[in-house]
Amino acid sequence: MVFSSWQFVLIFLPVAFFGYFFLNRARLVVAGKLWLVIMSLYFYAYWNIAYLPLLLASIGFNYFVGGRLLPRTDSGIQKINRRWMLGFAIAANLALLGYFKYSNFFLENLNQFLAVDYSLSTIVLPLGISFFTFTQIAYLVDSYSGKAREYNFYNYMLFVTFFPHLIAGPILHHREMMSQFESRWALGMRYRNIVSGLFIFSIGLFKKVVLADTFAIWANAGFGGNGSLDFFSAWATSLSYTFQLYFDFSGYCDMAIGASLLFNIWLPINFNSPYKALSIQDFWRRWHITLSRFLRDYLYIPLGGNHCTNSRIYLNLMVTFVLGGIWHGASWMFVIWGALHGLALVVHRAWGNLGLAMPKVLAWLLTFNFVNLTWVFFRAENIEDAIRILRGMSDAGSAFGIALASFDTGKLAWAGYLMDGLAGVLPAGVAVNVLCFTMIAISFVIVSRNNSFDLMKSGVGTMKFTAALAMFCISMYVVMATTSTVFLYYNF
Repeated sequence: MVFSSWQFVLIFLPVAFFGYFFLNRARLVVAGKLWLVIMSLYFYAYWNIAYLPLLLASIGFNYFVGGRLLPRTDSGIQKINRRWMLGFAIAANLALLGYFKYSNFFLENLNQFLAVDYSLSTIVLPLGISFFTFTQIAYLVDSYSGKAREYNFYNYMLFVTFFPHLIAGPILHHREMMSQFESRWALGMRYRNIVSGLFIFSIGLFKKVVLADTFAIWANAGFGGNGSLDFFSAWATSLSYTFQLYFDFSGYCDMAIGASLLFNIWLPINFNSPYKALSIQDFWRRWHITLSRFLRDYLYIPLGGNHCTNSRIYLNLMVTFVLGGIWHGASWMFVIWGALHGLALVVHRAWGNLGLAMPKVLAWLLTFNFVNLTWVFFRAENIEDAIRILRGMSDAGSAFGIALASFDTGKLAWAGYLMDGLAGVLPAGVAVNVLCFTMIAISFVIVSRNNSFDLMKSGVGTMKFTAALAMFCISMYVVMATTSTVFLYYNF
């Protein structure tokens, strides 16, 4: 089930919530934690129970190794043994991730390069494997450095499996979560947290099922076609995906924070108005913040970080972001996307070293358009599709000389009836683009304002809660009337 399904909202979440606090009220604290573990495992197994043993085996292995990585002595041999054990454990985790995520990709490229025909049976990517693997690698490194210490297996299971973050993050540090799970203050219902949690959850649900899923119609139509796109349709396609991804991931992060807050647990902020960024560095401080933190702490800094020559720093940035691109999926398109962002960060750093600056409006325009263009590579199935979109975006001469692409207005979900009316007056392609660009303009306004977390932090009064309730009701109507797609980051 997904956060935006009626099964999750109306059944799973209330059962998990009331069961947990019932057990806590009965002073069965350990049973309450185990209840959350069981519910989280059910949440994971709902997708495919065949991969539940894989998750449990990963948890058992990393818990066992993590307990033996704790520094206990200053003995040189002890340090060496722990270092080898850490290296082995990280390699084992990456090997598991690599087998499920990259085996077919590797064989496809090997077959093409060597003109052979090796094959494996189809390997289905286990849901959330990238996230629970990185979370546990962070735990192993923190255990090795003495920053994490876990004595109870059920505590560790709760840390890894807690359902608000299990499938698509955020990527957690053990030390930032376990103090919350251990706090007695978190054992009882906190009505302020409940109100705040429902508030931000409702906003996230609206972002996903009303905004992101509607933008997906135009994005899928543009990227899924085979013909060339004119100027308007190409920009409508790229911007639709840019905002689909924004509202999809932002909506997920809001819903994860909201669901977790119901249990008095604060997840780290993972998304902070990235389309307000004035530089590519600023963008990565706002987009998927915990992934950026992981790549910085466990890849970029060990490579040398900023404490080396400029040429080495540039190499570190490129390696970090190419590997960050590969983390998103087994495709050369993700490699290209990561390399482009790495190159942009190199240019940004070189620009800063020259002491140069630019007006804020120009900086924002350059940053946003770069992000928008690189999302084309992130979304496209292959380089030909990406070039087809980019060619249309650069073909300003077609803006008025070629008929706009015609999309299937019957698939526009909740907006279908409106499009049917417009299509009766205007050509179908024009009508679709009119609504698309109208929603894009509205979206620019939305992303320029205070984000949902800022609204929640400033206090949830009657007017705010009423507005959130209205969004929740609209969203649940859409959920019942249509089929919501999975969150995009579930695929990574």
